[in-house]
Amino acid sequence: MQRIVLLCRHAETHDPYALQPDFERELTPAGQQQARSTGKWMREKFLKLDALLASPAVRANATARIIASRLYFDEAKISYNPDLYNARETQLIKSLGELPREVKQVLLVAHNPGITRLARELTQQHHLGYLDPGKAVAIVLNLESWQDIHITTGVLLTHNLEPTH
Repeated sequence: MQRIVLLCRHAETHDPYALQPDFERELTPAGQQQARSTGKWMREKFLKLDALLASPAVRANATARIIASRLYFDEAKISYNPDLYNARETQLIKSLGELPREVKQVLLVAHNPGITRLARELTQQHHLGYLDPGKAVAIVLNLESWQDIHITTGVLLTHNLEPTH
């Protein structure tokens, strides 16, 4: 069965200020626009999501909510998993592997370097550059169930990696 994984790095954030926890960094106005643009791109290419997984960090949470609104995806259905905060690709793939069978298209909003490494691992395209803030890739996988994601390679279907002006 064909399944699509959309991997998105959170949008641009303000630099941390003294004593501010990394977890609480907010999106800049440019980051909010990046998220809106990525949401529009996803809506034009993929129409709908069955699931949206996100890091609960403020910047990833905000990116996920902005994209969800562009996709008419109910914000209450966003799954925030603390294990996705600054997660390595192994944790990200574990989270995808736990998705229910009926999910066909999923968006995962997380952090570099894990999100880029996951894109490289799932596609075996190790030359793929680091995802810039707010950028996304779509990977098509042939999986009977999400548990099989650990043993498969997908194909890079499309991306929005071009610079925005």
